[in-house]
Amino acid sequence: MVAIARLSTAQADFDSRLDALLAWEAVSNPEVAATVATIIDHVRRRGDSALVEYSNRFDRRQLASAAELEIPAAALDRALSTIGPDARAALEAAAGRIRHYHEHQRQASWDYVEADGTRLGQQITALDRVGIYVPGGKASYPSSVLMNALPAKVAGVPEVVMVVPAPGGELNPLVLAAAAIAGVDRVFTLGGAQAVAALAYGTETIPRVDKIVGPGNIYVATAKRAVFGQVGLDMVAGPSEILVICDGGTDPDWIAMDLFSQAEHDEDAQSILLCPDDDYLDRVAASMARLLPTMARSEIIATSLARRGALVKVRDLDEAVSLANRIAPEHLELSVADPQALLLAIRHAGAIFMGRHTAEAIGDYCAGPNHVLPTSATARFSSPLGVYDFQKRSSIIYCSPEGAATLGRIADTLARGESLEAHARSARYRIPGEGVDDQ
Repeated sequence: MVAIARLSTAQADFDSRLDALLAWEAVSNPEVAATVATIIDHVRRRGDSALVEYSNRFDRRQLASAAELEIPAAALDRALSTIGPDARAALEAAAGRIRHYHEHQRQASWDYVEADGTRLGQQITALDRVGIYVPGGKASYPSSVLMNALPAKVAGVPEVVMVVPAPGGELNPLVLAAAAIAGVDRVFTLGGAQAVAALAYGTETIPRVDKIVGPGNIYVATAKRAVFGQVGLDMVAGPSEILVICDGGTDPDWIAMDLFSQAEHDEDAQSILLCPDDDYLDRVAASMARLLPTMARSEIIATSLARRGALVKVRDLDEAVSLANRIAPEHLELSVADPQALLLAIRHAGAIFMGRHTAEAIGDYCAGPNHVLPTSATARFSSPLGVYDFQKRSSIIYCSPEGAATLGRIADTLARGESLEAHARSARYRIPGEGVDDQ
């Protein structure tokens, strides 16, 4: 059998066991934070020379200068032309769906004019330059290129800069092909905390950006948290998560593989199944035991399930929904006969997959919605990456003479209530007939 926790909401210690299972504090690791702080300081002070040093050390490179980090645009086009027709067709189909979905998120500037001629509104503008971090290492993610770059381009960002680690100088050509399809403007083979620092502060070679998006390992996540405020961030992502609510009517092999799909990301990923049918949980456990030896990443899956996975017996689907809102998962599958009946009760989830035939993996690649999602219960207050993350909103205020009189008197009263005389006089000076001396 697969080593995975079996829990029941009827257990007296269920709450504490669930809290322990959900706990994730690795981003607060003090040793990692100290290492990241040193790397960021070196990149700020030494620029390109620090990037060369860290790339050679951590990624087993043999760089003589930071100029070698950049991949020319011609190499992206060459990768696109050589990856094979099936791979290219899949990337282009996924890109088309992702672009189409995100075009629905575009916001337009707006304004309205009040009766006295005062005009109020909001102007929408794109960020000037965005950095996207694409993970490397244990796996390569061309899908992350599409999911991060395409919303930025739909938003109107003029320059998208991509960083991706290339251990040993090797890089998956699908990643480069995806960058070509998504319209990425510059690509650098740079990873880790040093890549985040370079994007945040700029070096002689790497341009400084306004916002950094995209997932990474604990060093990347810690570095993103450290540079927040210097640049904008999408989120500080934790390990991948899936929560499945099933009524017991879905093929147990399907559910087993859905749980595996997140567990194979890394050993800290989390896969949880909630079901009111104890016999069905046994069937899923049997499917997992039978299917696990067939998986190429079986060791990672097994470790992930043993560390942070669970099969949970709930009283009914209502209790399952209540638990889902408590967990606030990155990915939530409603693998039930009537998912629509549960949907309105779901308050906290990054992405919701409806029905038995909707595998979470479809959302990772080609459904259209973004796969950069809030993790570690941050779906309680944050949302998937989207076009709105690459746009800014500026308030527009125009006062007619009549509006200046009306608003000036209100502002004068409120400012004096706060003992801010200059505020009061600034507003009152514009009231026709009041003059400039109100003393």
